[in-house]
Amino acid sequence: MAEGLIDARGVTVAYEQRGIFGKRLEPKPVLHGVDLTIGRGETVGIVGESGSGKTTLGRALLGLVRPSSGSIHFEGQEITGLSEEAMRPLRRRMQMIFQDPMSSLNPRRTIRSILTGPLLLHGLAKSRTEAETRVRAVLDRVGLPLAALERYPHELSGGQRQRVGIARAVVLEPDFVLADEIVSGLDVSTQAQVLQLLGQLKRDLHLSMAFISHDLSVVRAVCDRVYVLAGGRVVEQGACERVFAAPQDAYTRTLIDAIPLPVIDPTWLERRPQS
Repeated sequence: MAEGLIDARGVTVAYEQRGIFGKRLEPKPVLHGVDLTIGRGETVGIVGESGSGKTTLGRALLGLVRPSSGSIHFEGQEITGLSEEAMRPLRRRMQMIFQDPMSSLNPRRTIRSILTGPLLLHGLAKSRTEAETRVRAVLDRVGLPLAALERYPHELSGGQRQRVGIARAVVLEPDFVLADEIVSGLDVSTQAQVLQLLGQLKRDLHLSMAFISHDLSVVRAVCDRVYVLAGGRVVEQGACERVFAAPQDAYTRTLIDAIPLPVIDPTWLERRPQS
């Protein structure tokens, strides 16, 4: 396996619950002792039914959710107990692409402001001119026209907004990107374009990625390894080719049977959309 970048061991997350009249109840466990590793330059899929703990695990890997027990190391540094101030230098290196770009992009800011702001905040650009130069290069990389800089999120198509979300993540030159159900709301043609773009960025920037999805055929096409979650526990993990061809756990077999997987053509992401 590739050299490790993220190493999670025994991660348990429980959310506080409130009953009638605000009475505090026993915390509800969502993750139960999860182990997961992501190597440098590796794309790892995290799959499971709704409520299986996929998104909670992803946010824990980014330090956005604090585990109640267990540890998460990023490049050998434990991040589970770090304060927000201590996490700040790592935020640039750990980015997230959201499922719904419309809700994650500020509707009152232009695309120029959305993309230049993080560069200035993290000190990666010393001036607005330098920030804009870098943003223009990233727009070209993700296939958006320069005219998009003047627009607001609602003026773009769903596929274009998702490309802005990708641009916002990669403009900071991160080491790790978490993609949470990022193609679930797109049509098949746009899905293929976005996934092809992610694959190219992964190769060019040597990104490590965690790809959360319920679409097993997409996971099988783009990921190197996969973790299958059920009830907050990893029930199976391994190379995608092995897990999908010969699943060992009954739950994995149930998932595969519930969503028939086509025979994957390895060139499908490289095909140009029909005009």
